[in-house]
Amino acid sequence: MTVTVNTRPTAEGLLLRPFEDADAPALVEAYRDDTLRRFTRVPVTDAEQAARWLGIQYEGRAAGTRYSFAVLEAGELVANVALKRGAPGGATAEVGYWTAAPARGRGVAPRAVEALTAWAFAAFAEDGLRRIDLMHQVDNLASCRVAEKSGYVFQELLTALPPEFPLDGHRHSRKALDVIEPHGSE
Repeated sequence: MTVTVNTRPTAEGLLLRPFEDADAPALVEAYRDDTLRRFTRVPVTDAEQAARWLGIQYEGRAAGTRYSFAVLEAGELVANVALKRGAPGGATAEVGYWTAAPARGRGVAPRAVEALTAWAFAAFAEDGLRRIDLMHQVDNLASCRVAEKSGYVFQELLTALPPEFPLDGHRHSRKALDVIEPHGSE
């Protein structure tokens, strides 16, 4: 079952919207950062690779398996945040993100991740979404802080899976709010 999503996440001081072809030059610029390239798997070094990256986002949205949002601050692309679902209707998903170098340290990532998390649990509640994971390599201390600031609780140490995941990692999780039954219900 594919969910039609007509809303988008909201975060104070940020605009989250689906990516557009016009974002290609800003993607190339963001990916010039060594740290961003180190922790991402799909390179974006030129217009052709930016078009390929954007194509992955568009295809995932159409399939209901990836909802990626450009995060803008004052009209500039400062981050990416994405909900990745293995299959529509699954109980679990993963949040992924990156922050452009000039925007780091200003709380952009935690605000964007929190916005995406709230949006995802609301948008996919009836589709069965119950848990979202945030995973990162053990040497990515900034992502560990983002997870904590966004309410994602450490769950386990993940074993490395080279070549895509060369180092061990962490899995942090958030669960959908449980429905609280009114007093007197049995």
